[in-house]
Amino acid sequence: TFQRQLQQSDCQNVLMKKVFDTHMLFLQINQSAAALKHVFAALRLFVGKFPSAFFQGQADLCGSLCYEILKCCNHRSRSTQTEASALLYFFMRKNFEFNKQKSIVRSHLQLIKAVSQLIADAGIGGSRFQHSLAIINNFANGDKQMKNVNFPAEVKDLTKRIRTVLMATAQMKEHEKDPEMLVDLQYSLANSYASTPELRRTWLESMAKIHARNGDLSEAAMCYVHIAALIAEYLKRKGLFSMGWPAFLSITPNIK
Repeated sequence: TFQRQLQQSDCQNVLMKKVFDTHMLFLQINQSAAALKHVFAALRLFVGKFPSAFFQGQADLCGSLCYEILKCCNHRSRSTQTEASALLYFFMRKNFEFNKQKSIVRSHLQLIKAVSQLIADAGIGGSRFQHSLAIINNFANGDKQMKNVNFPAEVKDLTKRIRTVLMATAQMKEHEKDPEMLVDLQYSLANSYASTPELRRTWLESMAKIHARNGDLSEAAMCYVHIAALIAEYLKRKGLFSMGWPAFLSITPNIK
């Protein structure tokens, strides 16, 4: 009924956000496996009808959806895991088609970011989650329509990167009683994403949480200063802020 209003400004509008948030509530509040089946069907329809809401303009909706679907990939129910994996595969495929079969760069970035957040928030990464990653890979291998394009390779690369993050996190779990070692591992993971500011910021935030939990408040503050410097540098390159990272040199020479 409201398709025209929802499509205004390339689907970047207040009504779209309200409709999307309502869909998300169904995933945020515990549902039965039977209800979730219908929620996933509704989301498939929603993504299919309004792809530009997710793959154009701001990445907020894409990020929120990736976070909630990944949470369902870790669900106790096998049928819910399979449904969530199928929805995630469909979502990546839509991204690929929307980008004229060039890449899935947005869903790739938002999924890695969501995995990084979920590790800190919900402790994903066990056999249930690995099972879901295997299902997604199987979809990529068996998708006949995508055989002659690089989409299956992109999906494999993404699941491989997710596993790398999970392996690094497993190492962190081993050292959770050794705060220095734990933060050291987080720091090296943050550095490995130096070329992807959004992910670097996610890991620096995760480090700050650990420091604050351990009562190391000056270290937590240092993480936030680095996040602020990252954002300042980004704004400078966009021409929206004159100073960039040197604005924080008076706080710490380490900001370089």
